Amino acid sequence: MTVRRRPGAARERVLAVALELFARNGVSGTSIQMIADELGVTKAAVYFQFNAKEELLQALVAPALEEMRKVTEAAEARRRPADQLSTALTGVVDMIIKNSRLNAVVLADPAVSRLAREDPILRDLAARLDRILAGPDPDVEALVTTVMVSGGLMAATTDPRLAELDQDLLRRHLLNIARRMFGLRAIRAQD
Repeated sequence: MTVRRRPGAARERVLAVALELFARNGVSGTSIQMIADELGVTKAAVYFQFNAKEELLQALVAPALEEMRKVTEAAEARRRPADQLSTALTGVVDMIIKNSRLNAVVLADPAVSRLAREDPILRDLAARLDRILAGPDPDVEALVTTVMVSGGLMAATTDPRLAELDQDLLRRHLLNIARRMFGLRAIRAQD
């Protein structure tokens, strides 16, 4: 049974350090001892906050899942498919930029990929977003476009060549390129 603890400063510090170490070393390459050492505490102090590394990983992913749920529901609430697509793309770009450190973990670590494949909530959200992006009965081109845009957005937020770009500038370019790939008009800079 997982014990739910109230969020607090110590828990947030553990999450921040774990995310940094997971991004640097991968989930498999990061031990609870490494997290404790980085924090300057005992392993017991980390285990007081999280029962296992998997629970820590789930706590890191949970806010992004909630954002993904909100983006999906906002897009589904739109009537026209083009409006659904536009709403989904805007929300996904914002979410991916906000979670760039987590993206690095997701892209690089098989443990996170396994967690994603096994999580029914994430699978459901991904399937719903895919229906919005590719359509209810997608052809090969729609599937390829969806995969390219999804993967490209994730990769762009973790690529060191783009790390120094202003986030608003990166957001605008990512959104406009994604929109064009899906056949939507680009948004002007002042929009």
